[in-house]
Amino acid sequence: MADVELLFLGTGTSAGVPMIGCDCAVCASDDPRDKRTRPSVVISYRAQESSSVAATDARPVRVLVDTTPELRLQCVNNRVMEIEAVVFTHAHADHIMGLDDVRRFNTIRGGPLDVYADARTHNTLSACFGYAFQPPNPEAKVFRPHLVRRYIDGPFEIAGVTWTPVPLLHGDQAILGFRVGNVAYCTDVSGIPEQSFPLLEDLDVLVLGALGFRQHPTHFSIEQAIAASRRIKPRRTYLTHLAHQVAHAATTAQLPSGVHLSFDGLRLLSPV
Repeated sequence: MADVELLFLGTGTSAGVPMIGCDCAVCASDDPRDKRTRPSVVISYRAQESSSVAATDARPVRVLVDTTPELRLQCVNNRVMEIEAVVFTHAHADHIMGLDDVRRFNTIRGGPLDVYADARTHNTLSACFGYAFQPPNPEAKVFRPHLVRRYIDGPFEIAGVTWTPVPLLHGDQAILGFRVGNVAYCTDVSGIPEQSFPLLEDLDVLVLGALGFRQHPTHFSIEQAIAASRRIKPRRTYLTHLAHQVAHAATTAQLPSGVHLSFDGLRLLSPV
């Protein structure tokens, strides 16, 4: 398959950074890498729908992973002009509450968007955004999302490229990470089940959630994420879902070789 590009739209924890009502050193920082919106990424590649089309000539595909409350601003700031589909890791508010904003992509696309999620996540999406999954009345000309449910129960394809779900633990909740080519995105993780490690072998880029320096019941600490990275052995690891205790410059200086902090607007290219 073609190269995979990873664009970090947001890299912060559920409260964002700066947090409301906080004047700590990181929340007051003038380093733009310390300004973190809620966690989401866009994964891009060239469509592989026809073997007769050269990879360099195939159409570009952009898939949005999670829809944060800042989705509109994230897309404007990073010039995300279109998406092919939406994929969800889980249904917590910081990962789903911007879903209504994808209606603009419906307009640009001129049609519906597929939304991929497990059954539990789809149940929550239906409770919050049930209207968005109803076909619109073309005569009403209402500006709202038009979404199509796609259930994840194993590997699936978007534009001819395989997405492999990676089972993860977020506290006591089972959620999903995803592998696309040699890139894996695993946010909001507090544990990796033993059966998931083979799905993460021979990675170029591993993205792992790491809340901060202290242990937490539902998220890896930075130390725990580094330990997981050492076992998985990707060529590069990027930490995301970072809280306001984590100063970008100072923390980066303490990280081992091959482990990095992500930041809003970071783009990575992974050759396949």
